[in-house]
Amino acid sequence: MDIHIWSDVACPWCYIGKRSLEHALAEFEGRDEVRVIWRSFELDPAAPPERSMPMRQILAKKYQMSDQQVDATQARITALAASYGLDYHLDEVRSGNTFDAHRLIHLAQTVGLGDQMKERLLHAYFTESALVSNHETLVGLASEVGLDPDEVRRFLATDELADAVRHDEALAASNGFSGVPTFVVDGRYAVSGAQDPAVLLELLRKAALG
Repeated sequence: MDIHIWSDVACPWCYIGKRSLEHALAEFEGRDEVRVIWRSFELDPAAPPERSMPMRQILAKKYQMSDQQVDATQARITALAASYGLDYHLDEVRSGNTFDAHRLIHLAQTVGLGDQMKERLLHAYFTESALVSNHETLVGLASEVGLDPDEVRRFLATDELADAVRHDEALAASNGFSGVPTFVVDGRYAVSGAQDPAVLLELLRKAALG
C-alpha cells in the first residue's frame, strides 16, 4: 500500500501530521506493507531565500491578525505539537524558500532515505531555527541522514529534480489539493489536515479491505 503525502517543510501542521501518521501506522496491522512517498507542496512558491521580517509580523500581515491573535494561534500549535513529542520554536523560525529542500527530499527518496530527510528538515526548521534554503545547511542535514555531502553540494548547484517538484505541485493543483498535509492512501482515499491518528488508522484499514 502506498501513501502519498503532499506537504511543505515550512508547514507546522505537516510535521504534526507526519507524527500522527506514524502513530496510526504503529497500530496498523499491515504496516510492513506500507510505503510512504513524500510529495512536494510549497505554501509560498514566490518566497525569497530568506525573509528579514520576524515570523509574527509575517503571519499578522498575511492573515490580517493582531500580534496577540498570532501569539495565541502559535501557542495552540506549539501545545499540539508538544502532545506529539515535537519541540516547536515558532517565534524563532527563519522563513524562506523551500524549493531546494523539496528537491533534496526527492533525491533522498531515490536511495530510500526520503522519510529520514523529511524528518531532519522538519526538525531543523521548527526546532533548530535552521534556514532550509541555505545550501550548506542542506548539505549538512543531508550528510546526517546518510547522503554524500559532495554529491549533495553538486546536486544543489544544478536544477536536477526541479521537474519532480513541479510535477508534484501540478498534481496537487489538478486534484484540487489546496491545503497540506494531504494524505492519499492507495490512490483512492484522500484526507487533508493534521488528522488525529484514529482517523488515519481508519483510512488505512478501509484501504486494506479494498
